[in-house]
Amino acid sequence: MQTTLRRPVALSGIGLHTGRPARVTISPAAAELGIWFHRTDVKAADPYIAARWDGVEQVPLCTRLVNEDGVSVSTVEHLMAALAGCGVHNAMIEVTGPEIPILDGSAAAFAQAILGAGVRRLDTPVRALRVCRPVEVAGPGGALARIEPAEGLSIAFEIDFADAAIGRQRLSLDMGNGAFVRELCDSRTFCRAADIDRMRAAGLALGGTLDNAVVVEGDRVLSPGGLRHSDEPVRHKMLDALGDLALAGAPLLGAYTGRRAGHALTNGLLRALFATPGAVEWVECDAECQRRLPGMGVRLADLAAVA
Repeated sequence: MQTTLRRPVALSGIGLHTGRPARVTISPAAAELGIWFHRTDVKAADPYIAARWDGVEQVPLCTRLVNEDGVSVSTVEHLMAALAGCGVHNAMIEVTGPEIPILDGSAAAFAQAILGAGVRRLDTPVRALRVCRPVEVAGPGGALARIEPAEGLSIAFEIDFADAAIGRQRLSLDMGNGAFVRELCDSRTFCRAADIDRMRAAGLALGGTLDNAVVVEGDRVLSPGGLRHSDEPVRHKMLDALGDLALAGAPLLGAYTGRRAGHALTNGLLRALFATPGAVEWVECDAECQRRLPGMGVRLADLAAVA
């Protein structure tokens, strides 16, 4: 059955790119609504923004959603990953500004809040999007995103950075059985120290600190405490991919592969998937299908080791 939260939860912080304070409240919603954002600071235009692939506006270093009135909300990927990874299908998300707070740079606080509130089953079956044929898109520098048929959702990712603190990393996970909560949700966004001045000159990362991002320089990790996982960067890229794939509008049944892929390429993959005749179909999930979906059966205790 479809799900929502048992009660509202709220979190506050600053936006990674705007540097502006924001408060986000995640509230229960009815079956079939899906995930929506509500900009409570917007009064002169439509403040509601659907969490859908076709509302993504291409911007650097984050995922931004925009509605027909031009009202937008940015850096939604970590919250979307937490909702998908905790098995939440319907929610209304109020936010007091143009960007979701970055918190510690991961999705752990979102997951902790969602699981702490509890997930409630609704009286409507889950419908999923089953990938029926492979679809692939390519980007510069050998970047690639691909999705192909599978019984559940899996994510495989590869990154390659010159900085020895990152280097080449690969990881593949079946996203069923709470894998997101146990394996990915605490992995933080990261950057190279050499890129910080360039990003800030472009008006980005204005709220970034060593407390909400992993910063590397050569073979050194500058952030206090070092890495949470030896391969934390690739785990964070997988977290981002789950959040971006959650904008499909329903759980996906497919095997995703990303190589040097980012937000824009994963969104391009969804656009190609829905534009390719016969590449995807709606299915109503039976009990066995639901057991393979991300977040099914996950508990707050699964998060205890990382939150």
